[in-house]
Amino acid sequence: VCKTNKQYGRPVLAVDDDPAKLHQTIHGVPVKGTLEQIPELCKRYGIHSIIIAIPTLKGSRLNHVIDLCVSTHCAVQLLSDPQLVGSGAPQQGAFRELNPADFLSRDEVTLDMEKISGYLTGKTVLVTGGGGSIGSELCRQVMRFKPGKLLIFDIYENCAYELQMELQQKYGRDIPVTVLIGSIRDKKRLDEVFETYHPTVVFHAAAHKHVPLMEVSPAEAVKNNVFGTRNLLQSASEHGVERFVQLSTDKAVNPTNVMGATKRITEMLLQSYARHSKMKCMAVRFGNVLGSHGSVIPLFESQIRQGGPVTLTDPDITRYFMTIPEAAQLVLEAGALAQSGAIYVLDMGQPVRIMDLAKKLIRFYGYEPDVDIPIQITGLRPGEKLYEELLMDHERDRMTRTAHNKIFVAPPIPIEEDAFENQLGRLKEAAAENDNERVVETLVEIVDTYTPNRDMLAS
Repeated sequence: VCKTNKQYGRPVLAVDDDPAKLHQTIHGVPVKGTLEQIPELCKRYGIHSIIIAIPTLKGSRLNHVIDLCVSTHCAVQLLSDPQLVGSGAPQQGAFRELNPADFLSRDEVTLDMEKISGYLTGKTVLVTGGGGSIGSELCRQVMRFKPGKLLIFDIYENCAYELQMELQQKYGRDIPVTVLIGSIRDKKRLDEVFETYHPTVVFHAAAHKHVPLMEVSPAEAVKNNVFGTRNLLQSASEHGVERFVQLSTDKAVNPTNVMGATKRITEMLLQSYARHSKMKCMAVRFGNVLGSHGSVIPLFESQIRQGGPVTLTDPDITRYFMTIPEAAQLVLEAGALAQSGAIYVLDMGQPVRIMDLAKKLIRFYGYEPDVDIPIQITGLRPGEKLYEELLMDHERDRMTRTAHNKIFVAPPIPIEEDAFENQLGRLKEAAAENDNERVVETLVEIVDTYTPNRDMLAS
């Protein structure tokens, strides 16, 4: 490609870990060493840019090679589509700039396409919060399976509209996609949607999710996350929905914040509906999603562009990460497993130290941490944990595997139905009156593993 397209510069040398290729030439370009020798070779030969052209490179090995390349301060590109190379097609799509998600690259997710097609192809699929980070990716992934109709339901029109335009551009103007504006807090609006379109499958991604904001507005978190979900479960079960997939979070485990406590209650609601309705109900629990609204990488990037400092709440804080497409694909896969009442837990890999991530990003932009760009420790925010857990202690011993190597099942939690119903009644009352203190007290009563952050209530 470089030979036919001068914009990529003049190829000087290649590296390869295969000893048999050392000192050979590839299209006249000499192989001068191994991947580990990249930094030293770049200095010796005055290299300006590096192209990583190993499509099979994934996971920690790709991370390591990216680290080696970034340390040279050369421009780094990745071969993104081997199909385009030498095909005579325009080459712009063959290479792409590195993006920060590449630092956390993991092995590709393998999907059971047949099983997923079985419940999506030709069906009417509703995605609540369909314009959001995960919701929109769920919509993109669902479209690959040719649904009969895709319903994008969201309160925020702009993102939903942009997604509709994007899907029309990709699949044509006459695609069976309908954007419906509405709130899950409005039961009558939900009933109208279910009566008009009769969806078979619901992916529930609508939620308030920003931890610090929900600490200040607990009643709003409850109205949306708890009672919005209950409205949706009720309406879906009354209108013959076959599968209901609720998106949950690792913050629902031993929650230290309002958002996590509300998501734990939605898991309990879901298990209660799984017992009492014909609808197959499941929750999918996962950690942080790279590049989603409010995730740490875009924040760090904007801080770096402004010359720093990069702010970190604690030097030892760790988080589980997953890319948006990976999370969405595993949600579709979990929906295919269809064990009613199951809380599916996604294997998030190893937790990442946020300090390491910050330093990698600073170097990625060509600066030296604490030399060019300072890193500032600001202290844990209200409701924030040092590390997240994907399972509660009693779940850990009784985890079961599924047919998919990245998805596990947490055992159902026994719920005293009458007491739960009574507590929900009191929670609804407290939220309706915007009595934040009483909201938090009732959350503590319902979620016995929740330890609230009392300071916020005193302020």
